[in-house]
Amino acid sequence: MATGVNRKISAASARAHTRRAKKSNAPQLPSGILGTALAVLFIGFLAWAYKVIQPPPHKICGTPDGPPITAPRIKLRDGRHLAYKEYGVPKDAAMYKIIFVHGFDSCRHDAVLAEALSPDIVEEMGVYIVSFDRPGYGESDPDPNRTPKSIALDIEELADQLVLGSKFYVVGFSMGGQVIWNCLKYIPHRLAGAGLGAPAVNYWWPGLPENLTTEAYGQQKLQDQWALRVAHYAPWLTYWWNTQQWFPRASVIVGSLDILSHEDKELLPKLSRRKSYAVNIQPLVGHFLVEALHNDIIRYTVYGTPSGRTFTMFLLRQDKLLLWLIRPLNLAQIRQQGEYETIHRDLNIGFGNWEYSPLDLENPFPNNEASVHIWQGDDDLLVPVTLQRYIAQKLPWILYHELPGSGHLFPHADGMSDTIVKSLLLAK
Repeated sequence: MATGVNRKISAASARAHTRRAKKSNAPQLPSGILGTALAVLFIGFLAWAYKVIQPPPHKICGTPDGPPITAPRIKLRDGRHLAYKEYGVPKDAAMYKIIFVHGFDSCRHDAVLAEALSPDIVEEMGVYIVSFDRPGYGESDPDPNRTPKSIALDIEELADQLVLGSKFYVVGFSMGGQVIWNCLKYIPHRLAGAGLGAPAVNYWWPGLPENLTTEAYGQQKLQDQWALRVAHYAPWLTYWWNTQQWFPRASVIVGSLDILSHEDKELLPKLSRRKSYAVNIQPLVGHFLVEALHNDIIRYTVYGTPSGRTFTMFLLRQDKLLLWLIRPLNLAQIRQQGEYETIHRDLNIGFGNWEYSPLDLENPFPNNEASVHIWQGDDDLLVPVTLQRYIAQKLPWILYHELPGSGHLFPHADGMSDTIVKSLLLAK
């Protein structure tokens, strides 16, 4: 027979079991209010993120808040204006007419082909050269709808409005050289010949072997790999990426000398012709960081300017001239209308998705009535020579000139402009 077990419970234990739990004094938010608060915070974060990735409005030349107009300009089909600069003999007396396309973070003044061309060749051959500010640069209006095709049509319209004739030559350097592919694609019937100097290569062009692009891409500085990834995969983030201070930005934007070869650094003094339109720094007040660089080059980084911006400039010890060797950031004609419509859009278009690949182009001059040339330094740290070689091999109708020991700035070498012009104009 089972018997119950009697347990004695103390009075203290009984009181502990029967005592009601004390209410917490800490405020408790209803779950609905907490969820709403989190949603508001998330929306606020998105609004902040959207704001910081948006570039500021650009300043159009000639508008009340914009820079002044100092250059001759033409009005394009869509109402935009294109600024230009003429060199050489008068176009009415010229035997050869060349349109020069400047490179990344440059403008119409940076027509090295014209600036360094021998006066004797100009006169003897009757050479006329016109350089123009690509959209957004210098005093040309920005083109928010810019595409590889639109820039080729801009060049065609420039030729028509300047009455250069039914055919003309085009020469471009670096990112400007890349633009020449677009001319060969969209306006080949207007070309008397074409020259591409160290044309930028888009790693994502169809037809480039993956092993070559992977190797060439891996040889770029890590910060440049990321800058190009952003431009290709997330172009809406390009402005933020290249203005933020958390990660290293593109070397070519910050003016790093690490992307220049030995010969490039030797050629830097040749860029002194840029001083003719460099900014006057006398009114600026800031803190200077001085660094000794290659040979007689000194880099000055200026902080705390009245505009709140930081910029870099370079001087030569021997003559104390202010040279625009790489770029005084944000203080000169190049980016005066805004960074996004110049250098950032350049990256987005140059390394974005194209509707064609240059490797698929057919010879625009099947009867050898004209020629296409590529000049490339084999020590170029910006444009991989291996990819340029492959493109030239795939397009046997291109005359490929590889320059041993030369880097990206080879057009500034003594006599190089003469060589390029004579090769292009006198090619059979």
